[in-house]
Amino acid sequence: MSAPLTVAVRLLHAQARMPARAYPGDAAFDLTAIEECTIAPQARAVVGTGVAVAMPPGLAALTLPRSGLAARHGIAVVNAPGLIDSGYRGEIRIILLNTDLNRPFTVHAGDRIAQLLFVGLSEVTLHRVDVLPESGRGDRGFGSSGLNGEED
Repeated sequence: MSAPLTVAVRLLHAQARMPARAYPGDAAFDLTAIEECTIAPQARAVVGTGVAVAMPPGLAALTLPRSGLAARHGIAVVNAPGLIDSGYRGEIRIILLNTDLNRPFTVHAGDRIAQLLFVGLSEVTLHRVDVLPESGRGDRGFGSSGLNGEED
């Protein structure tokens, strides 16, 4: 295993908390809200975390939903995963959606609202071609693997 990368984290607000893993070995870091807001049923809100990061080139971060919020309250991250490029230095803000049809959901300052996953990037060069090489799957897409491995 290689040495861990260091990512600089700036707390932009008095309520901001350092992103932290809930358990040793967790893949992602929890992000917390710095503000209170109530999200009406079927509505969305952009919630600040008060956190900004400086990642080295070759690294990106993804904002992901928290499964507990989704399962218990129907709270989703609208643009999951949200992509944070290494050059971005602004506040990480999370777009939450309340999928519940009847109940509003209140986010309180300090609530864990999303996760931050850092991912390494490979250098990629795109090369235009007229024909792609064959593969076992070919152009079969949406639903092509069917249920229990049976084709649709």
